[in-house]
Amino acid sequence: MSNTKRSTHKNAHSTISVIDVRTHAEFVEAHIEGSLNIPIQELENHFETIKQFDNLLLCCASGSRSELANFVLAKNNIKATNGGSWYNVNSYLRKNQFKQL
Repeated sequence: MSNTKRSTHKNAHSTISVIDVRTHAEFVEAHIEGSLNIPIQELENHFETIKQFDNLLLCCASGSRSELANFVLAKNNIKATNGGSWYNVNSYLRKNQFKQL
């Protein structure tokens, strides 16, 4: 996780950083290429790293854990958006021609 650029995606209009809050096992099965995996139960240990991101987009399997993660981050003055399921976020990135940096 030391390389924050790893989770950054960019298109002609914007840059998005994607954090997947599913478990490591779920992430290994399938994930957005270039996304950063910080399981929700480990989130609080990584606030300093997470604060380095702009336009932070959270995802998980269904959107429930990413919504909880968004709440936890907001309570710690870290702005993020709940993107819902990783599959939907991946589709959004592809549709809008985001490329991993």
